[in-house]
Amino acid sequence: MSRAPRVPRELAILPFSGSRAVAAGLVTWRMLRGPSWRRLLPDVYVHADGHRENDHRMWCDAVALTLPAGAAISGLSAAFLWGVDLLPRASPVFVTLPATAHRRATRRVSVDQRSLSAREITRFAGLPVTTGVRTAFDLGRQLPRTDALVAVDALLHRRVVKLPTLGSYLDTHNGWPGTAQLREVLTLAEPLCESPMETRLRLVLHDAGLPPLTAQHDVYGTHPHRGRVFLGRVDLAYPRWRIAIEYEGDHHRERTHFQRDVARLNALRAAGWLVLRFTADDALRHPARIVRLVTDAIQERRPGQC
Repeated sequence: MSRAPRVPRELAILPFSGSRAVAAGLVTWRMLRGPSWRRLLPDVYVHADGHRENDHRMWCDAVALTLPAGAAISGLSAAFLWGVDLLPRASPVFVTLPATAHRRATRRVSVDQRSLSAREITRFAGLPVTTGVRTAFDLGRQLPRTDALVAVDALLHRRVVKLPTLGSYLDTHNGWPGTAQLREVLTLAEPLCESPMETRLRLVLHDAGLPPLTAQHDVYGTHPHRGRVFLGRVDLAYPRWRIAIEYEGDHHRERTHFQRDVARLNALRAAGWLVLRFTADDALRHPARIVRLVTDAIQERRPGQC
């Protein structure tokens, strides 16, 4: 029985430069053309065991090997590295290249030709990536309005950037394309929002002219023996009217989570709270339904005031 060829430790997992690996005597070009290796980009390979076709991190590692000085992974790919995954399936790696660099966009690489200062580039696990503030600045002005707010909320929530820092950065970049949108996004941003759909729900209600909501509101009740007790935290709330608005993601279908939700909702209802629950389908396809139900709830809780 033939033995599988030994894989050099340096090449076992991450993408690598083929020419450098050959020069170092780790592999030969003939080996790289064999079944044990996958060619990702010109002169960039990965071992078959480390190949995952839709693994965006693998593609970021691969693309980073090809970037010139002064370039960085940026946009949605930078957000992904910072822990905010808003990428569509099979997304290209987004990069920003110096204005003097020459590289065409491909299916795997989306190119933005714009010079970055040294202060706008940092390192993430060895990869050049735009800083948190530059990433938020770019996404907040370049994405469509709703997606821009989703991205900024998520980056704020993960503390990749702070709202005052982003505001100050914007003040020093007035006149750049999209800054008017970003300025509006900053007035709507809510670092407490925990998911993109919470942000979308909040924006739907804001755009309908409904009153501002409180995000991640803690609800307390009174127990006859224990006094003030914590009943639960709701995604969005109108505390003065005891209206809670919840986003129901797929994780709520898990048995343990579902059981906890039932107990929490029963406690909220017993304390006089009206709980409205919405899904991704509501937020994406039926925003008018959301507005109608929330408006009816407010009218019910404050009769004669709408």
